[in-house]
Amino acid sequence: MLDLQRLRALHAVSVHGTVGAAALALGYTPSAVSQQIAKLERETRTVLLERHGRGVRLTDEARRLSATAQELLSIVERAETELEERRGRPTGRLTVAAFASAARGLLPGVLADLAARHPTLDARLSEVDPHRSIGLVEKGAVDLAVAHDWDIAPLPAPPGVEQAVIGDDLCDLLVPEGHPLAGRTSVRRAELKEERWICQPPGRVCHDWLVRTLRAAGCEPDIAHHAEENPTLVALVAAGLGVALIPRLGRGPLPEGVVAVRLDPLPVRRLYALWRTGASRRPAIAETVRTLQAHWPGVADI
Repeated sequence: MLDLQRLRALHAVSVHGTVGAAALALGYTPSAVSQQIAKLERETRTVLLERHGRGVRLTDEARRLSATAQELLSIVERAETELEERRGRPTGRLTVAAFASAARGLLPGVLADLAARHPTLDARLSEVDPHRSIGLVEKGAVDLAVAHDWDIAPLPAPPGVEQAVIGDDLCDLLVPEGHPLAGRTSVRRAELKEERWICQPPGRVCHDWLVRTLRAAGCEPDIAHHAEENPTLVALVAAGLGVALIPRLGRGPLPEGVVAVRLDPLPVRRLYALWRTGASRRPAIAETVRTLQAHWPGVADI
């Protein structure tokens, strides 16, 4: 009889790509995940992980077993959903993936609220890029994701995944104090042709949006500095090294030396909660989505 927890560990490595990332998602240590898979190898008399550089990769047999594990985990999820639905209250573990500024600016209050009102619900958060988090929901690696798209780059939900709007996050042009645009009430996108930009790295949603938006306005952005975190971007603006477009959610108060200017038209990114269709009846999902929406007005204009 194959052990479900060991299959879950294998499936997590398949989804997340490394033992360390799988351990983080499951709430285990990397050594515990490795031990689970080693036991599964002995049970199945099959090599499941092979050394590949400094990491590991799944064998063909492991990939087939992981696909079966996903089917079994889906069956377990349906059973747990039915039990929770019959109890009529949120219970059990709920794994949530959210992008960085939502994890900082929205989820702390939401999770604290859920913990206070539903002590039998064990909600756990992981910080994940929006495009990746939706795939994790689709594959059953997380229960719910908080993701976003931009006004010119919609983020459609894949088949088998449902979504609900949380709210709209506004975005400001940040410039150094003393910059020619600092005293303006608004700036049109076509006026930004000569600016040096500070932005997230290529491949990130905000970077792609900036490039597409400015090109549509006839500007080829000169991106001088890249940084992952919004506080770093703000610090670079404060040092006078360029301008940046940064959403308000999770940004915090602007430091001295940084001025926010309205960009016309105003950039907007929309936040969504996404979950698997099969879990729609689960009270924990419904209550978490309601709580996200209820907390949004309190953080939207920070």
